[in-house]
Amino acid sequence: MIVSLDPDSPEVWYMYEIIDILRQGGVIAYPTDTVYAIAGDLFSKDAMEKIYQIKKMPRRKPLSIICADFKDISEFAQVSNTAYRLMKRLLPGPYTFILTATHKVPRLMLSKQRTIGIRVPDNKIAREIANMLGNPLISTSFQLDPDELVSDPFEIYDKYKNQLDVVVDGGSMPSSTSTVLDLTGSVPVLVREGKGSVEMLEVGSRG
Repeated sequence: MIVSLDPDSPEVWYMYEIIDILRQGGVIAYPTDTVYAIAGDLFSKDAMEKIYQIKKMPRRKPLSIICADFKDISEFAQVSNTAYRLMKRLLPGPYTFILTATHKVPRLMLSKQRTIGIRVPDNKIAREIANMLGNPLISTSFQLDPDELVSDPFEIYDKYKNQLDVVVDGGSMPSSTSTVLDLTGSVPVLVREGKGSVEMLEVGSRG
């Protein structure tokens, strides 16, 4: 099923059907501010397994979580004062922040270091889905192959309609990766530079 939503004002009556599917362990493709992604309910083990199967990802590769609002992050991750100030400046936006997870994040989601990648994308559809669901989404970017990000929801539907429960059409978009910042230490560390600018930030680099 494909559902087309207004990216500026998502239609609530369509959203209820999407939320119901997520609560039953379904998986969706949906737009973010960087790329189309695949998602499920954070607390659904079935959804997590489906995402790994569809993406053909090894279980050791972590998924991110999508929060509806900046204020929700501290419920699922430990946030220092430095991290708080930085995220407040940048969110919502095209950034993934690596943080130490709280006990509310399912253990299956965690790296060996008990960290989690968290996003609050600058996309009304993505944030409203998480808001109406009442908890974060588990999410990973949609790629047809390792080097090709997907920007067209109808392309996703044509290829994956038998594996996805819903493809949410929020329009085509230029695709790019998010900028990844590790905030687990005293100084932010740049893990990957993507759409989110780091020019005005004082960050270290990994490697």
